[in-house]
Amino acid sequence: MKIVFMGTPDFAEESLKAIYEEGYEIIGVVTNPDRPKGRGMKMIPSPVKEFATEKNLKVFQPEKVKKNEEFINEIKELNPDVICVVAYGKILPKEILEIPKLGCINVHASLLPKYRGAAPIQWAVLNGDKITGVTTMYMDVGMDTGDMILKQEVEIGEDETTGELWDRLKIVGGKLLVETLRQIEKGIAPREKQGEEYTIAPMLSKEMAKIDWNNKTAQEIKNLVRGLNPIMGAYTFLDGKKIKFWEVKVAGKDEIYAENMGFLKNGTVIVSDPKDGIYIKCKEGILKVLQIQGENARRMTIQEYLRGNPIQEFKVFE
Repeated sequence: MKIVFMGTPDFAEESLKAIYEEGYEIIGVVTNPDRPKGRGMKMIPSPVKEFATEKNLKVFQPEKVKKNEEFINEIKELNPDVICVVAYGKILPKEILEIPKLGCINVHASLLPKYRGAAPIQWAVLNGDKITGVTTMYMDVGMDTGDMILKQEVEIGEDETTGELWDRLKIVGGKLLVETLRQIEKGIAPREKQGEEYTIAPMLSKEMAKIDWNNKTAQEIKNLVRGLNPIMGAYTFLDGKKIKFWEVKVAGKDEIYAENMGFLKNGTVIVSDPKDGIYIKCKEGILKVLQIQGENARRMTIQEYLRGNPIQEFKVFE
């Protein structure tokens, strides 16, 4: 099979690597244009481009794909049997979807029809899900609405972050894409409609990163912290200074005596110990902070932080 691969981040690179190592004929790789990054704003290629360049694969980097006749004609001339799309970052127009005779195949990091959209891994963690997975599907003009091919379930660890789950699912995605292509080649790939009941996983916003002490339980705040790690971090304020939490846990009843605290405001520090850390009252439960980042500072353990930045008991995080 002649394959055109479309993808951008390291999640997609893993799938490209998997089909390359399986020996498939990759006749073109499409990825986003190089972007400026870092203090020097140096132009950085995507992980997919880096891999493709290393393997001497032909690379295309269109700024847009819709109504881009030149690019669409280039893909038509390649005449691929299949187009594989993994976290490419752009919606494909009908003209591209109709090019390959065996269809456009997408690797999506959720158990569809749950979490259609841009951030399925992040929302699975943010919502405290216990199970997620990867789905391969035939693409159509909708957002993640196409007929499903294969699925693989994955358990989410109690303390697992978005970054850790991302790294596991990208391996699963690569293997599932290889198996999907094998079944398409043999003519035995299943095709299952998604049905009408679905959920959406939209792009994350900076606004959602602020911890809501008044309305969220300790468990919900923990899910927010691990769901935004390492993307942006959940933040709060203490004495007007922005502080990010990178790792927290829900304190067990054996760790802290937490009765008769109803009179305290949510967000109140009820224990501050240089050796054991800080414990914060929530709407329900107690949050123990394990890793923290002060304003204009690096990430550090709470013990490191408290040595140079003591936090008084009964201070209130806002």
